[in-house]
Amino acid sequence: MPAVTTVLVVGSGLAGTATAIHLAKAGVAVDLVEAEPGVAALGSGITLQGNALRELRALGVWEEVRAKGYGFDSLGLRAPDPAGTLLAEIPDARTGGPDLPATLGMPRPDLARILHDRAAATGAKIRFGDTVTELRQGESHVDVTFTDGSTGRYDLVVGADGIRSAIRLLLGIELTTRATGMGIWRAFGPRPASVTRTDLFYGGPCYIAGYCPTGEDSLYAYVVEDAQDRSSLTPHQRLTTMRALASAYHGPWDDILATLDDPSRVNYTWFETHVLPAPWHRGRVVLIGDAVHACPPTLAQGGAQALEDAAVLSGLLLDAETLDDTVWSAFTERRVARATAVVEASNQLGQWLLDREPGDVPGLMGAVAALVAQPA
Repeated sequence: MPAVTTVLVVGSGLAGTATAIHLAKAGVAVDLVEAEPGVAALGSGITLQGNALRELRALGVWEEVRAKGYGFDSLGLRAPDPAGTLLAEIPDARTGGPDLPATLGMPRPDLARILHDRAAATGAKIRFGDTVTELRQGESHVDVTFTDGSTGRYDLVVGADGIRSAIRLLLGIELTTRATGMGIWRAFGPRPASVTRTDLFYGGPCYIAGYCPTGEDSLYAYVVEDAQDRSSLTPHQRLTTMRALASAYHGPWDDILATLDDPSRVNYTWFETHVLPAPWHRGRVVLIGDAVHACPPTLAQGGAQALEDAAVLSGLLLDAETLDDTVWSAFTERRVARATAVVEASNQLGQWLLDREPGDVPGLMGAVAALVAQPA
């Protein structure tokens, strides 16, 4: 019998839904609660590196992900000149193994739906529009009160409720989330034939301009600037602002801008970061994903690290007979240093750009690729 037989997972992002799938398919009774009223995913697209694809295959959803997404094996570097000159095409490491693409882009809502459907199929009970208001820990259980007034008793509570985690707050854990100084405009739209991989443009009016194919017919494009308060802009003004910034870039950007005309497909967010020092648990409540390690998307590893948290935690719980310090020590050893290294590297890449400092970008990216190519 595993260390737990009843588990509450709070938050239905990548970390939470993956945890629910791993545990439920092994016979654990899982309740998955999500504060949002339905399946939702902020943003337009997501870039998944090979180590994320490896975890999605373990969840049993790789074929669906592959059908919805767009895989590729190289990264392009282009100049911010009138031609968008291709400076280099760099082979990308297949960190998930030789039989998976190095990178895959896909629409975030599609990934969310695939994972939620898989969680439901494995037996997890999913409730939307509900979350936790109170935790009362006993020696062998956690009593929980929900926003709808109902209660439950569980062997374990998993807080996977994001960067501003309510579970972290209920545990009384203080963690400072800081803005890195960068803001990103993202847009979702049609994929022109000229876009077959991610290309990055460094320089020009923005720190980075880039795009990622997310399917045969779709992509998301982005430009990274100094973080600014853009909250007062109307949807049309957001579109106009992003178009103005992106108009400095050419090559495939010219094709992208030709169809970038839907204000509802444009969003703006700041890069934020934090890492919670070990331990990530308090008694029988554990935090995973963005609740404990949030990083800017400079290495496209945020989702991958969340999926790795879920896989490692679930594996340890299913292999153990009791929930004790042995489980938590192993979880700490396998996850904290690895996730912290990824966050620090992601922040360093951004800081070099902010400081206009020519850091060893290829060396740092190679080191992270070598790290995440190893099983979590």
